[in-house]
Amino acid sequence: ARKEKARVSCSLPESSWEERLANAVTPLWRLPYQEQLQVKYESQRKILQTLASHLEELGIDAQKPGGLCCPLQPVVPSPIINGYRNKSTFSVNQGPDGNPKTVGLYVGTGRERNIVCVKANHLENIPSKHKQVAQCYEEFICHSPLDPCILFHKGGHWRELVVRTTRCGHTMAIITFHPQQLGQEALATQKALLKEFFTCGPGAVCALTSLYFQESTMTRCSHEQSPYQLLHGAPHIFEELLGLRFRISPDAFFQVNTAGAEVLYQAVGELCQAAGDTVLLDICCGTGTIGLSLAHQVSKVIGVEVVEKAIEDAEWNATFNGISNCEFHSGKAEAVLPQLLASWEDARPLVAVVNPSRAGLHYRVVRAIRNCRAIRRLLYISCKPEGEAMRNFLELCCPPDPRKKLAGEPFAPVMAIPFDMFPHTVHCELVLLFTR
Repeated sequence: ARKEKARVSCSLPESSWEERLANAVTPLWRLPYQEQLQVKYESQRKILQTLASHLEELGIDAQKPGGLCCPLQPVVPSPIINGYRNKSTFSVNQGPDGNPKTVGLYVGTGRERNIVCVKANHLENIPSKHKQVAQCYEEFICHSPLDPCILFHKGGHWRELVVRTTRCGHTMAIITFHPQQLGQEALATQKALLKEFFTCGPGAVCALTSLYFQESTMTRCSHEQSPYQLLHGAPHIFEELLGLRFRISPDAFFQVNTAGAEVLYQAVGELCQAAGDTVLLDICCGTGTIGLSLAHQVSKVIGVEVVEKAIEDAEWNATFNGISNCEFHSGKAEAVLPQLLASWEDARPLVAVVNPSRAGLHYRVVRAIRNCRAIRRLLYISCKPEGEAMRNFLELCCPPDPRKKLAGEPFAPVMAIPFDMFPHTVHCELVLLFTR
């Protein structure tokens, strides 16, 4: 992927709604990219200092130079700085001009009751294709007689828009709709109008590969709770990553920065130090990207993922790419993993890679990893290491505790490498290597 210089643009009017949104979503947007990386390095350094302090409280001598729990490498830059996101979620709400059908991102909070939905056309992390689809969706709902669904109990129908794109040139749009009291005939009419708009009308300019519709009565619904209905095009979009081809379903997890993911996964492969007889345990595996990209290095990959459709994608991805040494398990990691590891008798070396959501790993997952003696090396990939992941780090490293059923030898952090997967924001992906 081609490297781009971060554009330092101060052309937004002071205290304009556009500036407020840029400051909320991409707070580092004014800084040259090298300065952004330095800001992120300092924030990760503080996180490792905090972890070291917590470990000291547990009686573990974890202080390294600089008060860190382990050496911290420089932040690995993103190959692409602007327009890197392959997935964007847009809300529908009242805009600064009073338009209740504005499609954009929120400024303000529900608690303060000052939420305003601002168009995202100026944000540097969102690609132009996503902005185009959002603009077309707004045009469609503005001409619709149906109201937006801003508060569920007050009625209305039009809700979120998710746009996913790939480097293969594919675009998927997923429209969330609250059915309220509409019957099947009225719902069918709305779906037909949407399809017509995006295939024959003004929305055809988006050249959608897939158009999905989801009837959702909750803030978020999985496919199992409320199926994604394909209105037009192909059921999946495809991405190429490290020479492999991946199929992506509407709700499957895929790293939001594809070029950055390639750099991250290559580093994970090196950190695993996996020999030819190694078994790789890929926990929270999504569509199988990590495991499949490392399958050629190891004797076997075992993937675990809660999203059923993502597992279907992972199995398809393995077959399509001619990879036969992978097995994938669908279900909550806290239910699947303890069963997998409790009876583990394989003599081959076992390396674990975990890539959970911001909520971190369930305690039963950590306990299963701790109590499996075969796991000597663990890579924890976290997009929010200062949050629930910190609890996981302490559970992995604390002394054995019979009351908590933590019988296994503790892990110790030995290296940390931050990857800038989210330029212009304060976030990055931290890879922590634990061994024992």
